[in-house]
Amino acid sequence: MKKIFHYTTLLLVLILTASCEDVIDVDVTTAAPKLVIDASINWQKGTIGNEQKIKLTMTTGYFENTIPVVSGATVYITDANNVEYQFVEEFPGTGLYFCHNFQPVLLTDYVLTVIHDGETYTATETLQAVPPIDQIVQRNDGGLTGDEIEIKTLYTDNGATDDYYMIRYKPSFSAIAYLDVQSDEFFQGNQMSDIFFHEDLDHGQHVEITLSGISRTYYNYMTILNNIVGGGGPFQTPPATLRGNIINTTHFDNYALGFFSMSETDYRDYLVE
Repeated sequence: MKKIFHYTTLLLVLILTASCEDVIDVDVTTAAPKLVIDASINWQKGTIGNEQKIKLTMTTGYFENTIPVVSGATVYITDANNVEYQFVEEFPGTGLYFCHNFQPVLLTDYVLTVIHDGETYTATETLQAVPPIDQIVQRNDGGLTGDEIEIKTLYTDNGATDDYYMIRYKPSFSAIAYLDVQSDEFFQGNQMSDIFFHEDLDHGQHVEITLSGISRTYYNYMTILNNIVGGGGPFQTPPATLRGNIINTTHFDNYALGFFSMSETDYRDYLVE
């Protein structure tokens, strides 16, 4: 019986190996490139907030190794008093547009305008306030297995308003940041918390923690984005293109990707004990 099993297994391996020799050409449809606007204006508590930047790129094919940047665009933000803050690409060919005289005012409306390739894109957002981080608490018996380092961030909600928050964790061992969003729907005026743990988190590492006040629209956008990134299994229906709050006022259907957000932030560089 054991010999029969071995022969059967060998036969299956040979069949599978032979079938793998066939080359299958798959036509991948590439959509027309779209403008991508990364316009997150963040005002860190205790700073003037005058230094801001916006990044412009274009979408590209799935198998491409480089992301095309957008140069030569006109980029500015207008406040409620019609004061324009110009964003200039100081280093041509980078797609990074800088402003050095921005003036953030809490709960004030701002309008972003981007003019590129003869088309105008606009978005409106309100600068959202954020409470300070109260405390950061570490546990060494957290995580799903009960033996991972767990970082808890605590902050107190403003009970007078409906508020939405984004918490960003950037551990020193990772090239990417981890994001979470929260609503105060069930925590009005109470202390709120968020927990971060990772199997690679270890003693002596740093975790940059940023708490941001965000609009309800941005909260909904990030909630959907997190669900898309998290996936829903191999047989999940592919999600539709996620559109932000940026509108093409020249040709409505040629919309840009990305989101224009305005946030006050509080920041901590936490050393894992």
